[in-house]
Amino acid sequence: MTRRVAVAAALVVLSLLVGTRWVTTRTAPVAQAQQPPPSTPSPTPSPSPTRVTPSPVAPPKKTVAAPKPKPNRGRGGPYGSVRMTGKKAVALTFDDGPHPVWTPQVLDRLRASKVKATFCLVGTQVRRHPGLVRRIVREGHTLCNHTWNHELDLGTKPPAKIRANLEATNRAIREAVPDTEIKFFRHPGGKWTASAVEVAGSLGMTSLDWDVDPRDWETKDAKLIQTRILGNARPGSIILMHDGGGDRHGTLVACPKVIATLKSRYGITLLR
Repeated sequence: MTRRVAVAAALVVLSLLVGTRWVTTRTAPVAQAQQPPPSTPSPTPSPSPTRVTPSPVAPPKKTVAAPKPKPNRGRGGPYGSVRMTGKKAVALTFDDGPHPVWTPQVLDRLRASKVKATFCLVGTQVRRHPGLVRRIVREGHTLCNHTWNHELDLGTKPPAKIRANLEATNRAIREAVPDTEIKFFRHPGGKWTASAVEVAGSLGMTSLDWDVDPRDWETKDAKLIQTRILGNARPGSIILMHDGGGDRHGTLVACPKVIATLKSRYGITLLR
């Protein structure tokens, strides 16, 4: 009995040993399979080279020399008209005459001061007062065509009409003083156009602009007229005044002081 028990116990121990080995043999690969393989660090990719676009280089700026000032030869007005005398001396001009009241008094003041001026004559006034035109020429002043009837818009007309107007004015002047020279043309209001300047030139007249305008046609204030002229005159100025077209008492009163001061500062020349 005792021997059977011992045999049975031995068989039990043997079975346990065999079962444990079998379990170990079967489960080890599974346990090994569940372990992750050792990680191999991925190689760090080399950074792609950065493409550098060169900034455009601005071409060097071209240095342009400032133009040399042109010598003043008496031009400078619109469309090639004359605005300056081209010398130090200034010039006096009187528009809208001849007038029976004002023109003789202007002439008296010029004669007393021993200076000459340019008279810009309106054709209809020339027709009415030819004797004054003769006096202007006799006393050595220069004549200028100022249109037939002070037409402010003449320059906008067709060239044929501009020509007819200027020729009519010249005829009236020459009826008063035959064979006299009419050297200049002045457009009323300074409303110059290329056509007016061109037509005047074709008739042998230089277009005469101005540099100083005291607006004596709109004021009788002699002190204001004097201040405007003397305050704005400079070497070579062509000064605009009026001996017709309205009450010119202020201009007459201003004339002696204006003439004396301009004569002393710059000298007064006759346009030729």
